[in-house]
Amino acid sequence: MLSHTCKAAIKAVVFLGLNSENGAKSGIIEVARSIRENEHTVGKLLQKLAKAGIINSAKGPNGGFFLTPEQQQQRIIRIVELIDGPEVFSQCGMGLSQCNESKPCPFHNEYKPIREQFEKMYTENRICDLYDDVNKGVAFLTG
Repeated sequence: MLSHTCKAAIKAVVFLGLNSENGAKSGIIEVARSIRENEHTVGKLLQKLAKAGIINSAKGPNGGFFLTPEQQQQRIIRIVELIDGPEVFSQCGMGLSQCNESKPCPFHNEYKPIREQFEKMYTENRICDLYDDVNKGVAFLTG
């Protein structure tokens, strides 16, 4: 359901959250290598996320990207809506443009509750919830 770009953005933000816990700032190359994504893509994503206020950036020799404690409390849905748009949670399971209650696709009735649960997961989880699991060793950013 999420684009590859959106998944990369979530991984990048979780990585920044992990590093921001100890006050560190991370550069594009470090983030890209750590989450195993293309540097160019990660650079564009980090700039977009910073412009939207989801993350911060600082210029200069000690600069880089980071999250404030307040930003660490943000819901993951902010990232999803910024990158893929809110319509990701209303799209048809078969990709039809006119799928709805009155004109459902063959998957509509089964897919709708899955899509709603998917949205709930991103609405309820915060950035810090995801990197806490990584810190505990019960979740991983790369595989």
